[in-house]
Amino acid sequence: MFKRYFIGCLFFALMFMCAGSAAAQFGNDPFHQRDEERRQEEIKIKAMLAKQQAEHDKKEHAELLKNGEEALKISTQLEKSFEINPSLTPDDKKKLESLEKLVTKIRNELGGDDDEQDNDVAKKNASLLDGFRYLQTTTAQLLDELKKTTRFSISAAAIQTSNTLIRLTRFLRLRK
Repeated sequence: MFKRYFIGCLFFALMFMCAGSAAAQFGNDPFHQRDEERRQEEIKIKAMLAKQQAEHDKKEHAELLKNGEEALKISTQLEKSFEINPSLTPDDKKKLESLEKLVTKIRNELGGDDDEQDNDVAKKNASLLDGFRYLQTTTAQLLDELKKTTRFSISAAAIQTSNTLIRLTRFLRLRK
């Protein structure tokens, strides 16, 4: 009798343990459900952050191109102004300053910094008119290089061109 009682109790204990482990395997465990919900929330948050970052990068790249077009517009205005009046007016100096700031902003957005080269811009430009023409063509070159980039790339050529433009605007602005 004791043997039957013992076997019966053992049978019920085994059934209870098997039922508990089977329930855990089928996901009835409340801790497992909470962990899965947390993982799903983390995935949703990461996807949302990635989407926001992509939109931010796209907006920054569009702003970079807009700044390049504005720089080209200013340099074209300066070249035309200098062809009409072969001396720098105060308005031209302000435009040169704003062009320098704009090109510096472009270079910084590209991740560039001053290149410590001693390229003497004055040697390349015999006259102010040549300097303004070179300014316009170099700005057009910068815009072309910016258009070739994507929001995922950095253009070393664009950084070098922007450094050249910054030196050129400083030279033209400070030249008497």
